[in-house]
This record gives sequence, C-alpha cells and structure tokens, in this order.
Amino acid sequence: MSRDVQPGLLTGLCYAAMMCLAIGINLLPVFLTSIDASFGGGDALGQEELGRLGAAAFAGLVAGILMTGTLADRFGAKPFVLLANVLTVVGLVGMASSPTFSVLLIMVFVVGLGAGMLDMILSPVVAALNPERRIAAMNWLHSFYPVGAVVTILIGTTALAFGIGWRMVCAVVVILPLGLVLAFLPMRFPRMVTDRGRTPMTALFATPWFLVALAVIFLGGATELGMAQWLPAYAETALGFSPTLAGVGLLLFSIAMALGRMVVGMLEGRANAYAVLIVGGALSVLLFLLGAFLGNPYWALAACVAAGFTGSSLWPTMLAVAADRYPDGGASMFAVLAAFGNAGGILMPWVIGAVGDAHDLHWGLATSAIAPFLMLPMVWLLFRRGARPSTSSGG
Repeated sequence: MSRDVQPGLLTGLCYAAMMCLAIGINLLPVFLTSIDASFGGGDALGQEELGRLGAAAFAGLVAGILMTGTLADRFGAKPFVLLANVLTVVGLVGMASSPTFSVLLIMVFVVGLGAGMLDMILSPVVAALNPERRIAAMNWLHSFYPVGAVVTILIGTTALAFGIGWRMVCAVVVILPLGLVLAFLPMRFPRMVTDRGRTPMTALFATPWFLVALAVIFLGGATELGMAQWLPAYAETALGFSPTLAGVGLLLFSIAMALGRMVVGMLEGRANAYAVLIVGGALSVLLFLLGAFLGNPYWALAACVAAGFTGSSLWPTMLAVAADRYPDGGASMFAVLAAFGNAGGILMPWVIGAVGDAHDLHWGLATSAIAPFLMLPMVWLLFRRGARPSTSSGG
C-alpha cells in the first residue's frame, strides 16, 4: 500500500459513506404519504404510481452495482466513490425541487444509482485498506448502513411530527454526501489487487468454492432482507400491534443489526469467520421460528428483533471470507457478490408474501428460516476447503 494512503482516515470516511447509502435507500419509504399529498392534487396518486418510486430507486441501485465493478477495476475506486456521492447530492437536490412526479421519479433513480455505486465500491476499498482484519473492518463498514437507516427514519419521523416537509428534509440531508465529496477529493486510494494482478472472473466462476460462496451470500441476503421487509406488516397484521409499535419494531430491528455487526467488528481476530456464519445462521433459524409461532405477541416480536442481531453479520462476513480467499478478485468480484446478495433480498420477501397468501403470515415468516438453514451445510463445506489458495487464481 502506498505511503500516501491514510488507511484509518479513509476507512472512517467509507464508514460515513455507508450512512449516505442508507439515506438514499431509506428516506423514500418514510415520506411516501407526504409525496402522495404533494403530487396527487385533488386525487391521490395510485399505489402503482407510488410503487414506481421504490422500483426506480431499486433499478438505480442495481444499475449502480452492475456498472461499477468492471469500470472500477480499470480506472480505480476514487472516481466512482466521488461520482456516487455527487449523484446522491444531485438526486437529493433534484428531489427537493421536483416540479412534477416524473421529475421526482428520475431523481429517485439518480439517488438509487449513487447508492448502488457506493454499495459496490466501499467494500473492496475497505478490504484493501485492512488486509489483516477484513472480517472486523467489513462488519464495521456494514454496521453503518443500519445506523444510517435508524438516523434517516428518526429524522423523517421527527420532521413529520413537526410538520416539516419532505422537500426540506431532502435539502438538509444533502449535507452528508456533499461533505463526503469534499473529504474524499484529496485522499489517495489503495490498489484493490496485489502486484500479481486481478484474478479473472472466469477463473473465479470455474472454482466450486466461489460458486458455493455466491449461494451463501444469496441466502445471507434472503435472511436479512426478508425479515426487514416484512417485519412491520407482520407485527401489525399477524401479531396485532398498532402501526406505531410495528414501526418501532423495525427501528429496533435496525438497531439490533447495527449492534450485531459492531460486536463482530469488536471481536477483531478472536472470532473465526466460519464460526460467525454458522452460529449466526443457526440462531437465525431458531429466532425466525420463534417469531413465527410463539403464542405471546410481545415475545414473538422480540424474537423477530433479535433475528436482526444474529443475521446481521452473515453478508459482511461472507464478503470478508471471499476477499481473504481471493485477495485479487478486485471490484468485479465484489460486484458479483453484491448482486447475488441483493438477489436473495429480492426473492425472500416475495416468497414470504406468496406463502402468506396461501396460508398466513406466520407460515410466511417461518418459510424465511429455510434460507439460514440451507446456509449451514454450505458454510461447513467452505470451511472444509477454506485454506487460502496459493495463487491469485487458485481453486
């Protein structure tokens, strides 16, 4: 690593940028009703129109992830870290000043695009900055996503309580990405591969270990995002809580996620990565089933919240394990891993809803326990073949 690179400071800035990513993803859901009132005029916007906003944000997220990996390997990480924050600034300012719903839709896509680029690029940068403590650094990095989500939800709900409009909130939170642009500008970034050069993706896809790793992170994304997407609705419709308490449940779930990742981060080298994955997966299976079938709704909700703690480290720890095994995988490897993790997050909420329609949400939530259960033998298989390869393209 170049002497001009400041690992501690740059890692801290990446942590702050992860909060910026969380703002881009979590700000919109808080203000859907307010946006409906702003653009609906005499008639409220339809559910389909409001749904387009979420779809636009996610489309931007996916596009940002897919376009950044290969380009970052070619041009380096810094241009994309800067561009991602600039896009977030442009998108938030555009949202605040959108004259029409169509313009708002475009600006939401731009914010999602910036978020996707950050989602992809921050992990390989932090992995390169912390080669001796990737598991801890990756969990600390990803802990700042739920921290950012909690801060965003608190800012949004407080603004609503005091009658502050969503446009003003967008204008205020732009301070973070704008500050990050200025902070990142003078920084030197590390190379994301060693002197041996980047391991081609064709070589990675030819190794069974990497294919199993993709399946594990897919299931990790399903474990995390299935509960996150359905917890408020489950608490309200299946457990009988008020909408306010259901929202508090999601807030506590996000806090539990942040704490879970911070705990693994604080363990540093004292915790075996495969043990973290196996214990987290096994406890998640248990808590999902308790949350689905406990007769006392308060205990059931507590189990759902606790699942945020146990499942939180699955995704970032798997990223760190893959980076340790393939240190020259580069940004392209992280892009593929992120894409598979997000794919799991797309599938599981749909599966929960489909089973909920066929039976009820109790069984829908119980179905989500399949994801961490399937992870367990796969993680054991990775562990059995977990020694780092002797060459950059090893199998």
